[in-house]
Amino acid sequence: MNYKLISLSVVIATLLIACQTNSITGRSQLSLVSETEVQTMAKTQYRQFLSQSKVVSTNTSKDAEMVNRIGKRISTAITKYYTEQGLSNELIGYEWEYHLVDSKEVNAWCMPGGKIVVYTGLLPVTQNEAALAVVMGHEVAHALARHGNERMSQGLLQQLGGVALSTALSNKPQQTQNLFMSAYGISSQVGFMLPHSRKQELEADKFGLRYAALAGYNIREAIPLWERMEKMSAGQKTPEFLSTHPQEERRIKDLQKIMDETIRDYYRPISK
Repeated sequence: MNYKLISLSVVIATLLIACQTNSITGRSQLSLVSETEVQTMAKTQYRQFLSQSKVVSTNTSKDAEMVNRIGKRISTAITKYYTEQGLSNELIGYEWEYHLVDSKEVNAWCMPGGKIVVYTGLLPVTQNEAALAVVMGHEVAHALARHGNERMSQGLLQQLGGVALSTALSNKPQQTQNLFMSAYGISSQVGFMLPHSRKQELEADKFGLRYAALAGYNIREAIPLWERMEKMSAGQKTPEFLSTHPQEERRIKDLQKIMDETIRDYYRPISK
């Protein structure tokens, strides 16, 4: 009996069954983990991360207030837009949270269910609220496009043989937790990262701009923001944010191509 052939057949069958079309991006994705499962895991990991980190209070910090304000504006805009587009089911289980964490890391991320963290080390690079909104929109786009789910599914397949999440948590809890944290860019918890693909980055740029525009921000700030990011990447140590977001020379050009169209179709100024 050819066990290698049987194993290969099982893997191929698993891939075919596990591929689903994402209703946001329209792209077929590997999905070995349900959204409910990753949201449940996200709640636990988010609480654990915050308990081990220096969370900056909105009562004492204007920067923390800004992160909270941006988060609320983006989440409110997304909820309204998704409702209009008949996509409310995509937000089932989302309980938005936004926190600023005191850390020198140049980083930000969003877990499934809208669990957002911005590091203080990112603020000198973003420099203004609109640029930070572009970054937060980008990270929210990764979550809503289920890129972390896709990367975790790839990790389960490559590292743990494609077993179910419940089985992985039962048999290899620490490895599975590390895989989750890596998939969502929380690098301070693990020693390796699962890099975003170029396709995922393009999707996060595209939809992230939309979300920031829907929230009423000046998304043209994205261009000088990424120019500053590229200058930082020319140094000896690549910031964490850039280590998980591959830098292609085409990025700024790609953003410029969709900028006017995004503003025309999605910009909604906030009424004062």
